[in-house]
Amino acid sequence: MLRIFAPAIKYLVGLGFVSALVIAFLMPREAAVESATHEFHKHPREIHFSFNNPVIGKFDRRQLQRGFQVYKEVCSACHSAHLVAFRDLEEIGFTKPEVKAIATQWATETPSVNPDTGEAATRKSLPSDRIPTPYPNEVAARAANNNALPPDLSLMAKAREDGPAYIASLLSGYGPQPAELLAKFPDAKTPAGLHYNPYFANLNIAMPPPLVAEGQVTYSDGTKATVPQMAEDVAAFLEWTAEPKLETRRRTGIAVVIFLLIATGLAFGAYKNIWAGKKH
Repeated sequence: MLRIFAPAIKYLVGLGFVSALVIAFLMPREAAVESATHEFHKHPREIHFSFNNPVIGKFDRRQLQRGFQVYKEVCSACHSAHLVAFRDLEEIGFTKPEVKAIATQWATETPSVNPDTGEAATRKSLPSDRIPTPYPNEVAARAANNNALPPDLSLMAKAREDGPAYIASLLSGYGPQPAELLAKFPDAKTPAGLHYNPYFANLNIAMPPPLVAEGQVTYSDGTKATVPQMAEDVAAFLEWTAEPKLETRRRTGIAVVIFLLIATGLAFGAYKNIWAGKKH
């Protein structure tokens, strides 16, 4: 009987030994990374956006247009915004001819079908089309990004805590690991293929720095395109893509509150008038 199970027992013992070595090897690094993350992780910067005020906050149309320019020239090479149609850009101040030109000149064409053969094809985008994704599928996206999948940015400002402040801080927060971190936690060194960013959850992010230098884009309104400025502009644009009806919602809310105040006053006045002079 022992001869029958002897090979299996050998394999199990060997597997247990290897597992113990792997756990012993990984645990110190995991503990170091966790400690480093707890100590060196930063909360988003305090940034004043024109839409921050929950009552009277509004979008700055010029900032949204600058943010769209940053998205178009930098971010759209990897990230999609598939919930946004080109014609939606009229809401941030672009004219119909400008929107048509933006759609026609977009780097990635819109998927279509050849009417003669029925085969898959592409065509120039129309204002009614949504912004096309830069990759044909997830496999191609991962292959082009070291197996990391660039997320869609349409709702990113609502999908992350602190929304646009987090996005702006993250985009402008890349840098070398602090010497203090490496001195205290040598095992927490940023792995190859990742990039140190103290605003990211575990300090190391797969996305390379997208905004690398001042003047990376040229703003038509003359605004100086510093890295923090570009980061804040694209963060504002992504707040708009996530909640394009923000201003309408706030106006509606104010109108409802005013109506309720007036209705409450009228109801109280009617109550006082009906019961005036009556004893309980």
